[in-house]
Amino acid sequence: MSYFFNIISLLGGLALFLFGMDVMGKSLERTAGGKLQTVLAKMSSNVPKGFLLGVAVTAVIQSSSATTVMVVGFVNSGIMNLKQAVGVIMGSNVGTTVTAWILSLSGLEGESFLIQLFKPSTLAPVVGIIGIAMFMFSKSDMKKNVGTILLGFLALMTGMDVMSDSMAFLKHEPWFGELMISFSNPILGILFGAALTAIIQSSSASIGILQGLCVTGAVTYGAAIPIILGQNIGTCVTAMMGAIGANRNARRTAMVHLLFNVVGVAMFALIFYGVGFFVEWSFLDSQMQAWDISLIHTGFNLLATAVLLPMNGLLVKMACIFIPKEYTPQKMELLDERLLATPAVAVQRAHEIAIEMAEASRDAMEMAMGLTRGFDADVFEQVRQLEDKTDRYQDALGTYLVKLSAMSLSRQDNRTLNTLLYTVADVERMADHAVSIGKAAQEMAEKNIDFSAQAKAELLVLERAVLDVMNRTVAAYKNFDHTLAVKVEPQEQVVDSLVREVKSRHVRRLRDGLCTVEYGFVLEDILTAYERTADHCSNVAVEVLQVAEGKLEAHEYLHALKAGELQESASFAERFARYKEQYQFPEEQ
Repeated sequence: MSYFFNIISLLGGLALFLFGMDVMGKSLERTAGGKLQTVLAKMSSNVPKGFLLGVAVTAVIQSSSATTVMVVGFVNSGIMNLKQAVGVIMGSNVGTTVTAWILSLSGLEGESFLIQLFKPSTLAPVVGIIGIAMFMFSKSDMKKNVGTILLGFLALMTGMDVMSDSMAFLKHEPWFGELMISFSNPILGILFGAALTAIIQSSSASIGILQGLCVTGAVTYGAAIPIILGQNIGTCVTAMMGAIGANRNARRTAMVHLLFNVVGVAMFALIFYGVGFFVEWSFLDSQMQAWDISLIHTGFNLLATAVLLPMNGLLVKMACIFIPKEYTPQKMELLDERLLATPAVAVQRAHEIAIEMAEASRDAMEMAMGLTRGFDADVFEQVRQLEDKTDRYQDALGTYLVKLSAMSLSRQDNRTLNTLLYTVADVERMADHAVSIGKAAQEMAEKNIDFSAQAKAELLVLERAVLDVMNRTVAAYKNFDHTLAVKVEPQEQVVDSLVREVKSRHVRRLRDGLCTVEYGFVLEDILTAYERTADHCSNVAVEVLQVAEGKLEAHEYLHALKAGELQESASFAERFARYKEQYQFPEEQ
């Protein structure tokens, strides 16, 4: 009967351990936010630098599997290339050993105050008290996240203690000692370590279980070394599963991860056990402590990296052999769902796609403006292609953002998500208006419509104002820059006043017989497209200002701003006057 209760206690301790690890990792991800993607994708320009970044990021999020799956997603999305991924993957294997060193605190012995303080039985409650105080009483997101991290640490160490206590009875069981001796067989030990890690999908957790078994006194170097080697292979399962359905280079990235560990294990096993045929390793029967396991785990990964890092090109070639070139077109995922496993990174990626979409709309508008001065069918086709691109991006973002909204996000990431949800339609509509201008220009070419010199000069002023407001909006959207966003609305009002003035001047020319009604229809289409484009810019800027801060709704904000009810109303009027001075029409002839 005691076996039953010990097993229940063991499983409960494992559940608490895995929960603590998950809470720590996710809270650390939220704290780091989208910086993880920026660091990995933009700073891993070479393999050694990528290695260091892989170490750092994995040490932060406490999971080599999460880092590797993230990298597979980056490669599948085209954010990283295969060569950049290699260094990060190698670094993740070293970074994950940090967890084992944290867990080895359970093996501290001694009577001094510092040793007693850092023993899990003392440190975990102290950390938990601090964590719950920060979580419950702090209003800062950052402090709440740190509190959650500390609570995760409490669960992690408490689970470790529960597992160790529940396994203590095994030291008196002869069958368990025989089982551990059987793992001294390298092949059996490696297979067991790989299988255990593949099942729980965490090398840190399987290392923790092995460290917990040290209390039985049956874990020897001879049994632990092959199990540790196998654990490094088993951790590749998560990345291999994550690569299913990905493009060729993403699958090769997962294959590099597998090859690195398999080759490293084979190399270490052949040398270590090969030498053992001639030299007796006397320490193999010695009992291990938790920190001994951490030392071997770290030492193996450092040794494998030292040998294989200079041979990274060979690993890439081997991955290319196992996953050869395909003759079907490779599909590049704009927003890889694998990144949803790290929501903070997924939010950052969605923002990057939204920025690309805004830039495409701005470029389409700039090209369309040129068509009004001289139509070119090839340029118009480019405008259409950019508009198609924004349609695809909007469809992809719409689905992705809805999925992200169900995730656990920090307050800042939630604000980013809300801003994107409210603005992608406005960004896409700008490209639609660019196509409308292109169609008007095409009609002008087909009907030989040519505006007067006066009308052309006026349109040039208006186009400069529209392009300026778009550029400012895109720049504000890129970094959610409130300083830039607040300047968009007065510029939009200037565009509205310029459109009204162009219409008034056209009516006067029409009255004086200097223009025709047919010309007026085309001009009306162009002016409407410009005015509505500026309106969409205003909508985007207001959402950046208001929705991101959780304040007024956009329409309420605009009404209060123009009615002089807000503090910034005075600066709005001043900016409007200053911008209007910058866009002056030439005197009418």
